[in-house]
Amino acid sequence: MYNSVKKYFKVLALAAAAQGLLTSTAVFADEAKYGFGRIATEEEIAGWDIDIRPDGLGLPPGSGSVADGEGLYEAKCASCHGLFGEGEGRWPVLAGGKGTLTHDRPEKTVGSYWPYASTLWDYTRRAMPFTAPQSLTADETYAITAYVLYLNEIVDEDFVLTKENFSTIKMPNEPNFFEDDRPDVNNTACMKDCKDPDSIKVTSTIKGVTPLEHLEEDAEIAPTTPADNHGKAIYNKSCAVCHDHGVAGAPTTGDKAMWEDRIVTGMETLVERAITGYTGEEGVMPPKGGNMSLSDEDVAAAVHYMVEQSQ
Repeated sequence: MYNSVKKYFKVLALAAAAQGLLTSTAVFADEAKYGFGRIATEEEIAGWDIDIRPDGLGLPPGSGSVADGEGLYEAKCASCHGLFGEGEGRWPVLAGGKGTLTHDRPEKTVGSYWPYASTLWDYTRRAMPFTAPQSLTADETYAITAYVLYLNEIVDEDFVLTKENFSTIKMPNEPNFFEDDRPDVNNTACMKDCKDPDSIKVTSTIKGVTPLEHLEEDAEIAPTTPADNHGKAIYNKSCAVCHDHGVAGAPTTGDKAMWEDRIVTGMETLVERAITGYTGEEGVMPPKGGNMSLSDEDVAAAVHYMVEQSQ
């Protein structure tokens, strides 16, 4: 919801001011009680308040052409989404008309499914490219959005997308979305004949960009040392999204052939590249996998875990 965060904090501030509490001891008492937290600044709120409404409200000034978007897409998007939006491996298909039939159902592409172009613009700026989210300028985001719309035959090749003409974009599937007028109901949880939690093991929580839980019953868990546990935990948290599925050229953990030449370079080199980042002929490794909150020791533990699993 546009400006929802900003409005929320303004409502809190107005309510507190009306009751004379902003400078009262009650406020400080609450802060002392919990021992953490503070009021967000306007600048911090603005950093989160970047969502775009379907009618284009919230868009920053700027523009981008299909022609400019083509080059940007090839440089920043094609390695995951395919040169023409057809998808690479497990990454989402962006284009393809009505999509590829899968189990007798059409692939959900930007052109075949999405009801509003605002979602495309918003997500591209907020989360892409995968290795450097929020690194695109407003003009670059306009250009890439225009190119993806062109790939889906929604705009012409000479189209230039701007803040002013954004609301004129009509997605083909918009009429098939409607408000659900069914009444709300309160379901009662069953809580009978439930699975024994000890018999369930989560073997994977990521498939492409959509988290999925694949569960195995009666799975045996091999004993591990504390060091193994640490490296595995870091891997599952920050590395599996790429190294489980070979995203953006990442060597798949457990694939001995892919790791053979890398292991030859030595553990010191592998750890250094993982910490500082590395760009090679086959792919890109962002510094610390894009999670800069990890310590160098965390990254080293994850690298050791991957190497041990791939020898």
